[in-house]
Amino acid sequence: MFTRFRRKRYNETLRDLLQETHLSVNDFIYPLFVRSGENIKKEVDSMPGVYQMSIDEIIKECDELKKLGIKAIILFGIPDIKDSVGSDALCEHGIIATALKEIKKAHPDIFVVTDLCFCEYTDHGHCGVLNPRLNSVDNDITLQNLAKQALIHAKMGADMIAPSGMMDGMIKTLREALDSAGYSHIPIMSYSTKFASAYYGPFRDVAESAPSFGDRRSYQMNPANRNEAILESLEDEKEGADILMVKPALAYLDIIRDIRERTLLPLAVYNVSGEYSMLKMAARAGVIDYEKVMMETLISFKRAGADIIISYHAKEAAKILNC
Repeated sequence: MFTRFRRKRYNETLRDLLQETHLSVNDFIYPLFVRSGENIKKEVDSMPGVYQMSIDEIIKECDELKKLGIKAIILFGIPDIKDSVGSDALCEHGIIATALKEIKKAHPDIFVVTDLCFCEYTDHGHCGVLNPRLNSVDNDITLQNLAKQALIHAKMGADMIAPSGMMDGMIKTLREALDSAGYSHIPIMSYSTKFASAYYGPFRDVAESAPSFGDRRSYQMNPANRNEAILESLEDEKEGADILMVKPALAYLDIIRDIRERTLLPLAVYNVSGEYSMLKMAARAGVIDYEKVMMETLISFKRAGADIIISYHAKEAAKILNC
């Protein structure tokens, strides 16, 4: 006797018609890492296929992305000189400000998101100004600097600001600063639930942002805390975030679903460097079918509830989706 839940054996056309979750090139934001100089395209050993690039190479990369149908990038800067407060990030002639201006001049149609943080710019590798008494980030002083950084990005042509430092009150501070300066049209995509994760290791190679001491557990989320993770995103929604984000993605699919069920805001995920490199290294070892595992991983983010996927796989996925 067959039950009513017996699995159907569909042909391929019907299988496609009944597919519940779909992945599109329009879902992706592609991360790019810019540094000063010319003709620089330096591959990162721990992230095959990911590069540090000079501005001229970034502009060429945007040409390739547009041909693939990828319309949005998120930009990270690697300054030549770092100091205790991340001065390069607070300067209109710094690497991000300069890159923004040149990218928007060459590609006014590309949607440029800027990562708003200080870990790439400080000589200590933490996400803001240090409080020597606490030996950790001074939240309130860092908020003031984040506002200055955001205004520079907006002035130089950023289409969206993405604060990633997990400072308390950062969304309220940034929304007020942008609005009062005439940038009320600039949306904020908050790294609203960002975990203190071991999956970030390869990113710190490409962004040259590893902490010189300690770690970031005092201001990033405990991976064990589900309820706190949900509250963090909902608090950023109250403060005025336009898009929420969960980072990393793969080990936190339950959190993505939890937040999806509690908000109507768009939800992004960051498919982080460790997730990317694991698949690359497994492919090199010959233990997985790389393309199939990559696409299965990406569709899992959509199935969990993500609207936007920031991923180093975006170009490879786009080529498959475009076939």
